[in-house]
Amino acid sequence: MRPKAAREVPAADALPGGVQYSIKLDGFRAVAFARGSAPAVLQSRSERDLAPDFPDIARALAALPDGLVLDGELCAWHEGRFAFGQLVRSSRARARDEVAVAYVAFDLLAIPGHDVRDRPLRERWGLLQAALAGTGPPLQIVLATTDRAEALTWREALAPTGVEGLVAKGLDTAYRPKARPGWVKIRDTDTVDALVVAYTGTPRRPRALIAELADGTRALTAPQLDARQAREIAEAAAGRSRPPEDDPEHGPLHPVDPLPAEVLRDPGRTPYVRFVRLRGD
Repeated sequence: MRPKAAREVPAADALPGGVQYSIKLDGFRAVAFARGSAPAVLQSRSERDLAPDFPDIARALAALPDGLVLDGELCAWHEGRFAFGQLVRSSRARARDEVAVAYVAFDLLAIPGHDVRDRPLRERWGLLQAALAGTGPPLQIVLATTDRAEALTWREALAPTGVEGLVAKGLDTAYRPKARPGWVKIRDTDTVDALVVAYTGTPRRPRALIAELADGTRALTAPQLDARQAREIAEAAAGRSRPPEDDPEHGPLHPVDPLPAEVLRDPGRTPYVRFVRLRGD
């Protein structure tokens, strides 16, 4: 289920049954399937299994009851803040650099033998708390409250750590894949979705990106990628690049199979956009 965007934090009675406020994390969205003796599955939005990329999470999920299905976010924590770019690195590289990775659950879709998506959020939330009682890192439950003032305090206090904003959900709402009524996200940055279709520079050190926006237009990213961003792109593009092309406007380009990303529009510098991050779609 994907929330619709909003600019204002809803009042406590603005959504069906009242509002639950939770922090909006910066990570890979994934549905987690505990399957007993079979390997756990971490299904991305594009239905790719991310479990092989996050073996510690997969092992923790395997210890949960067979048939439990969670919705949540894979998040990386490094040097005192959420570090989305670390998620695209190998598990070995993350371990070497002491990057902590967690699966932060915010909903429960099934318990053994029962699909609970039609039940109200207030009931699913109680089931989620019971299901993960006694577990610890790398599995945890998202920070959530029904107190709007407390949520606003969290939003301000946690922004320096990379928390993106808040998600507000109606406590009486069922879980509906791809439906938006009753769930609202309040982001503190106005990013837009895009596809990275090429980059300038070299495969070892990309310099700038060609981003295709939702309306089909293409824009160059500016400023140039910093070292962390360049490494993120280089690792994600490995094995997805096609032969270089000579573009009349941008010079030598390295086309890649499209990589989902977020960018910031920069109206003062059209046709440029600012690269924010790759998405885990």
